[in-house]
Amino acid sequence: MIELRTINENNYTDCLNLKASVANENFVDSVAYSLAEAWVHYKDTKPFAIYADETMIGFVSMYVGEENYQIINFFIDDAYQKKGYGTAAAAKLCIDFLYKEYKARRVSAPVNQRHTAAQKFWTKLGFAYSDSVEDGYVFMRLNLV
Repeated sequence: MIELRTINENNYTDCLNLKASVANENFVDSVAYSLAEAWVHYKDTKPFAIYADETMIGFVSMYVGEENYQIINFFIDDAYQKKGYGTAAAAKLCIDFLYKEYKARRVSAPVNQRHTAAQKFWTKLGFAYSDSVEDGYVFMRLNLV
């Protein structure tokens, strides 16, 4: 079973040790940076470890402020790529979380304009390109209602 779990004193080291080649290409922020950002913006940022059963397989950070719901940093560890975890985690867990917990009507995913694989990934999940571009990131959007 794939699920989101709170990051705490028992799993933060494992979370910091996740490896994603996309981080090396500056397509996503490191877990350390994302956790620091979540600590500073604790009211509006929700970081989670992504688990498959008892194995941590990825990380996500979501922005929930100002009724502007975003999946801002999402990746599956390199060792667990190409197994369908990304689709299950993004589509089922993250989107459902934002919809159920915050009544999100729309979810955005800021994607580096050079990261064509991520653009294809989000498009397959029903996200569409928007006209919003900020600091080299295009905001892909999914309307939920």
